[in-house]
Amino acid sequence: MDSLDARILLALDDDPDVTTLALAHRLGIARNTLHARLQRLRTTGALRDFSRRVDPAALGRGLTAFVSVSLSQTTARRAIAALHDIPEVIEVHATTGEADLLLKVVARDTHDLHRISDTLVQIPDVVRTSTVISLKEEMPLRLRALLEHRTAAV
Repeated sequence: MDSLDARILLALDDDPDVTTLALAHRLGIARNTLHARLQRLRTTGALRDFSRRVDPAALGRGLTAFVSVSLSQTTARRAIAALHDIPEVIEVHATTGEADLLLKVVARDTHDLHRISDTLVQIPDVVRTSTVISLKEEMPLRLRALLEHRTAAV
């Protein structure tokens, strides 16, 4: 990602509803250049799905928890595949340390979280889990500062 890519993403962050033509004009680049760069950003995975911007609370899932999962080392792939079938599991990270995975899970309330936890421990190859409930998001995912830094780096 170069400085122009970062400028494009910052401009989209400022005005997600801007038209391609208006954005190209604002940035002083050709519409075809903008289109090609946006396509490349999508294709390479640098520009992720729009749904990542949706607040889970707007979907009735206002409780966030982080679940550490220890897996059987011989068949971990099967367990990871099973996690994709649980809609409340919104992120999965392979980690170092005591647990093998760190999950970000959203739920309606603590009773719903208990149901999700029961589902997790029933997955074959899950050895144990440990759950921590988020009380408050102190700082949401932020990438703007990194993008701004990229525009300054030439």
